[in-house]
Amino acid sequence: MIVRTLQTAEQTARRIESPDGNWNSVRLLLKEDGMGFSFHITTIYAGADFQMHYQNHLESVYCISGEGEVETLDDNKRHLISAGTLYVLDQHDKHILRAFTEMTMACVFNPPLTGQEVHNAEGAYELTAEPIVDES
Repeated sequence: MIVRTLQTAEQTARRIESPDGNWNSVRLLLKEDGMGFSFHITTIYAGADFQMHYQNHLESVYCISGEGEVETLDDNKRHLISAGTLYVLDQHDKHILRAFTEMTMACVFNPPLTGQEVHNAEGAYELTAEPIVDES
């Protein structure tokens, strides 16, 4: 059994701050945990507006708190996001996420992340990131 708390994980290398200052992510489950997916609690900072394109991963995102929108770039559709909303990037959708207020999101990635990933120039996570050293 794996038991972790968000509060403890936030104090370890499992907390990643984006280089562009748009978000932080606490990676509670990673590839090394052997579950076949990774699970993160991600904070998107108010005013963030950035493009992503997960070419190597599928992601589901559940909004715990805050308000924003996700825009899919293939069809230019905008979807409002607020507490209780789930969106799923099941087609490797190229998208823009905009945070009107600070947003707390629960995110699941398949295949699982190793821990140190940040977005590349195309807004994707690479499959070759080095695993983190778990301090918990």
